[in-house]
Amino acid sequence: MSAEQRPRREVVTGVPRAARRAPGHAPARSEISEQTTLGATYVRSLMRSQLRTALRALGTLALLVGTLPLLFALPTALDGSSPSPEPFVWAVLGVAVYPVLWLTARRYVRRAERNEEDFTRLLEGR
Repeated sequence: MSAEQRPRREVVTGVPRAARRAPGHAPARSEISEQTTLGATYVRSLMRSQLRTALRALGTLALLVGTLPLLFALPTALDGSSPSPEPFVWAVLGVAVYPVLWLTARRYVRRAERNEEDFTRLLEGR
């Protein structure tokens, strides 16, 4: 080699630290793809947490929106007068219900995404 030509440098890298596992420990992702009992447990755990989230959102909607007929019938039950004034009923049904629906749906989606992120983190071993 001449003085002008330098030897080419080579970079040798190893397995990233996050990917290193103790011997005999299979990653959770392979447990799922191989359909082992542990993999089924992981998937069942995700499904349960998603179901719990959905039932919580449904319960919230049932509690807040499902009790509206009772709220509208309350003036009649208390003093025996005529039913609730129609403008009030329409204002509640036409305007006030939608922010409640939107907030409940937004909270449900955020919680469901968080469940999936936690599950992905579990699979990646982070």
